[in-house]
Amino acid sequence: MSYYGRCIEIVIEQLDKFKPEKDSPELFLEAVSTSLQALSPQKQAFVTELLSGCLKYRKLLAIVVDAFYVRDGQLCLWADYSLFQVLCYLATFQLDELGFQLFCSIVRALPAGKTCKFLRFFFSTLNLCSWIKDEWSLIYTPAHVQENWIEPLLRWQPEVQGLLDQLEGGSAHQAALSKVQAKLTEPREFSLTTPRPRAIPVPDPVPTVAKPRPVPRSTYQEPREQQQLQLIKRSNRLKAEELLLLANREELRCAMPRPHGGPPTQDSKQQLRPQSALPRIRKTPKLTFYRPDHVPVKLNAAAILREGALYRRQVEKELQRVDKLVDGHGDISEFLEWQERMQAKDRAEQLAMSECRRLQGKLSHEEAVLARQHVLQENKQKADQKKEQTAELMLQCAERRLREDRAMKELAEQVAEAQKNVKVAQMKLVKSRRQIVQEMTDESRELLQRSMKAAEEEHRRRSELISQLRALETRPSRKGKLVDLTQIPGYGLEGEMSVAELRERLALLKETQKREEEERRDQIIRDKRTKSEELLNTMEQISLCRMAVGRTAALRYVGTEAFKLKTQMQLLGTQVSRTTFCHVTPGN
Repeated sequence: MSYYGRCIEIVIEQLDKFKPEKDSPELFLEAVSTSLQALSPQKQAFVTELLSGCLKYRKLLAIVVDAFYVRDGQLCLWADYSLFQVLCYLATFQLDELGFQLFCSIVRALPAGKTCKFLRFFFSTLNLCSWIKDEWSLIYTPAHVQENWIEPLLRWQPEVQGLLDQLEGGSAHQAALSKVQAKLTEPREFSLTTPRPRAIPVPDPVPTVAKPRPVPRSTYQEPREQQQLQLIKRSNRLKAEELLLLANREELRCAMPRPHGGPPTQDSKQQLRPQSALPRIRKTPKLTFYRPDHVPVKLNAAAILREGALYRRQVEKELQRVDKLVDGHGDISEFLEWQERMQAKDRAEQLAMSECRRLQGKLSHEEAVLARQHVLQENKQKADQKKEQTAELMLQCAERRLREDRAMKELAEQVAEAQKNVKVAQMKLVKSRRQIVQEMTDESRELLQRSMKAAEEEHRRRSELISQLRALETRPSRKGKLVDLTQIPGYGLEGEMSVAELRERLALLKETQKREEEERRDQIIRDKRTKSEELLNTMEQISLCRMAVGRTAALRYVGTEAFKLKTQMQLLGTQVSRTTFCHVTPGN
């Protein structure tokens, strides 16, 4: 067990040293083979085979190991990445060659917790048949993946699951023994000194706050102007009520009938005076109404437009109401009758539906009983078929085990023969690789010589160019330069022009911009004028609407007051007629 554990440790160390972005696998294997000369030939062959296989199939192994770290191995260390790669390679490519017994010994030589967790994740049927197969099929052909890798893994799954159960049971038993044998710690009390009693703190002095100013009385009182307005309103109302009462009494006195149609006598005056409690009518001065000193608030454009829109909506609503009344939407009794009929119809339908659901429930209950009986019969038939299939599978498993035992014996013989010829093959491989390295060094030396020659030629060419530039700089040149503003530079650009033409175009552009600004200013002035005209029109409409609303309110108020006067006159007339009748009857 320690033999295979040491070999796998060497492979993990070499895999940790390999950098795929810098090292090539062939050169790395040669360097490793030279460093493993101290090992025995059998160990050296096992290590090189494991290392070459892990480097060859590192893409396939990386897919499984990365998924393990994402899903089940979130608590595992990234330092064990190479260990999981080696386990995945052994289970996928070497399990059939090594045999299950040798594989078990290799797994037992490794840490039990890590290996069990990874192998249980890797040999899961759901993972093998779903995403592992799909990801490997993107690199190799699906038929090759299914035939050479997935099917052997599924075939070895039961044995590997049993091995994992044994390892987990043994680790749990060892953990239980270690827990029992562990020495318990005995707690001791701390030798702490008793703290001193705390002194009672001196209370802080209460800070003196400055006395606040009292709230002024004007805060809770109405303004003087508002009080004066209320007094004036109240006095005006009292004066109006007195005038109305005097006018009513004057009308009643004029309407009182005289006895026998002649002038009133002294007796009749004496008889009428105690019963008619009408006061004397006094002449009152003209009414004076209060006119406010403040000018009404000037409305802004938004307020004017808002009030105009309000009156427009009111007019539209009134027109719609009139149209509905013309169309005959006033009576609601027909709608109530229709509503009662529809509610009665809905209640009848609900009763029918409830009865239908009750019958359907009975039918579904009977159908469920029949279906349960049918399912029981089908389950009995399936159980009988399953028993027959299990018996056949047991026979097939026994035959397969016999065949596998024979194959394992043949494989062991082949491995023994191959181990004899390993040393010869290794010597041939080392010679061929040395020859390849010698050829590569010769080619690299030739490439270096060519690059050196090219660098020398480039340096010579640059030195010649520098000498020519320096000679050109030493030549005398004219400092002054004649400039023609009407001449085109001739750089070959699109839309090229002279300086004079450019100045003219700039002047024309400024004139057009100035003209556009003036036109825009005129347009703004026109827009302001139109807006002010619209506001004036809306103000006129609002004033008309207000006058109409005030007129309707005044007419409504006058009508109500006239109705009240009429009713009072009728009541007073009835009282006067009764009194006159009572006084006239005794004279007759």
